[in-house]
Amino acid sequence: MNFLVTGGAGFIGSHVCERLLRDGHSVWALDDLNDFYDPELKLRNLEDLHAFGARFTFVKGDLTDREAVDELLASTRFAQIVHLAARAGVRPSLADPALYQRVNVEGTANLLESARKRGARKITIASSSSVYGVNSKVPFSESDPISAPISPYAASKLACEALGHVYHHVYGLDIIALRLFTVYGPRQRPDLAIHKFARLINAEKPIPVFGNGSTARDYTYIEDTVSGILACTTKEFGYEIFNLGESQTVKLLELIGLLEAALGKKACIDWQPDQPGDVPITYADISKARAKLGYDPRVKIEEGIVKFAEWFQKSRAADI
Repeated sequence: MNFLVTGGAGFIGSHVCERLLRDGHSVWALDDLNDFYDPELKLRNLEDLHAFGARFTFVKGDLTDREAVDELLASTRFAQIVHLAARAGVRPSLADPALYQRVNVEGTANLLESARKRGARKITIASSSSVYGVNSKVPFSESDPISAPISPYAASKLACEALGHVYHHVYGLDIIALRLFTVYGPRQRPDLAIHKFARLINAEKPIPVFGNGSTARDYTYIEDTVSGILACTTKEFGYEIFNLGESQTVKLLELIGLLEAALGKKACIDWQPDQPGDVPITYADISKARAKLGYDPRVKIEEGIVKFAEWFQKSRAADI
């Protein structure tokens, strides 16, 4: 089967491409290799994917380039699209909200319209737990009201979900929106907390902690997230939204303790005031994904952090 994976050179995207290739599919990865973080890291991911040979194709391109997106979808008959490309991060979106709307919303609209015209009928879209905003009810359920996002990033992801529903309702496309909960593991983006903290702890530099360290996240190991994504590709759903989380919360100071143990070094904490746009907790109700996708996350945070630390130390050794 021919798959298009947008954002395929990134953290989650490269893992999705790899799993699809191992399952025998042909994969095209679309990525603009932007400088949100060092593009060299994405190029390393692509090296691993090119090892699969002719079944993997990399296309450098920008989703906001409507003609280029249409040309790509016209060149190959894609059975399915896994749409992971986006400008990510709550805090950076506050600095440049227009960029996030242009890339995330306009880019998704371009992709959906080209898919409609070119016969790609099934699209799995990465949304985010950030759409829940400051939700007083935990764990977060797909049926919870989500009318009050608190960052431009969250607003853009909410708009992408709405666009997906439009293209299902009007044109009959099979659309799944996945609300991902703090994915971590090997190849994680360097701006994300676990990778950033590991780098600073290893260098014996202070790590910034915003607030009092009590914020809690539902950390989800990359292998479990990818299994949930691929489960969406196995049957038709019409239009559905699923949470993909671990359904276990970990406070920030607990996470730092796990990193200290895995790296064998103590952290020096630089206390900072609360950050605007941050939510106090994310916590996924995954009962719907369990029932309809067979989603069953297996890697607990204690094991996952050890796996991440092993990859982190190996990757640093390779750079020396």
